[in-house]
Amino acid sequence: MSFGGPRPGGEQQGQQGYGYGYPQQPQQPYGYGYPQQQPQQPYGQQPADPFPGAQATGTPDWGALAEASEARGKRKRWLLIGGAAVAALAVGAVVATAIVTTNRNNEQAKNGGTTPTGSAAPTDTASPAPTFSSVSPLPPPNPMDFISDAGKDKAPLSPEGLYPGKKLTMNKRPYQKGATSSTNDCAAVTQGGLGAVLKSNGCTRVIRATYVKDGVAVTVGVAVFPTDDQALKAKKQASGGIAPLAGAGVKDFCHATVCLRRTNSIGRYVYLTQAGFLNGKKVTTGDREIFQASDDVGTFTFNQIYARGRAQASAAAGAPGE
Repeated sequence: MSFGGPRPGGEQQGQQGYGYGYPQQPQQPYGYGYPQQQPQQPYGQQPADPFPGAQATGTPDWGALAEASEARGKRKRWLLIGGAAVAALAVGAVVATAIVTTNRNNEQAKNGGTTPTGSAAPTDTASPAPTFSSVSPLPPPNPMDFISDAGKDKAPLSPEGLYPGKKLTMNKRPYQKGATSSTNDCAAVTQGGLGAVLKSNGCTRVIRATYVKDGVAVTVGVAVFPTDDQALKAKKQASGGIAPLAGAGVKDFCHATVCLRRTNSIGRYVYLTQAGFLNGKKVTTGDREIFQASDDVGTFTFNQIYARGRAQASAAAGAPGE
């Protein structure tokens, strides 16, 4: 077990564009149509025939008149068509000019506008444009780098540094601190085969502390190794457990009885807990308070070791030249 660690168009009615019948006498455009009234001839002279092709009886030739009317209609249509075409071309030219002007304005807006002809672009020597480095900043140091190698893990290490104050509190559960200790003889503070495992993997130091709450006592031991590889190997090989630490108002516990032992690691540190009843009662799987105490103290230890790495990483990030 690990710790916490998304009307249309057309013409108006009554206006006839073309047709046949007796022509009226309005003014005719374009010089076509019925001839104007002839001047009075002297009495007794025969007037000239006002209608070419008129019959000898003086009656107009209505067929010729119809042809003349039709010819006028055709000319009028062509003139209308021609005028419409010219108007369409004019409108098209206006639209094209508007599109070109709009596109030019959009391009100028996108490029920051243009400088008027004959004027110089304004300059601002007092506020030069900012420059940016093309080199990406280095990532912040990783706290695990510092607690995984003795060559980088240079911060002071002591029982009071790992376990400060007189108590620890986890999720509103307070534990009173008892005795603490530190030794370079790793095997001397172990039980069973743990001593040999720590020694063979290069353990350099063991720091212990005991906490009590409501008749339950927990001793935690932190074994220190040169590298994280050595610590991980020792964790996998661990057997036995850390020796309980009595004193400072805590009586001896976990002797000649059953207690809960756990082992875990982070970086170059292996932390081990042994939890039991102060009255010597054997621990069973149903004793929730024992497992809770072991979890709380183990999680606190994990957090303290990681905080050690985080503090050194933060100091390295703020140091000159880093």
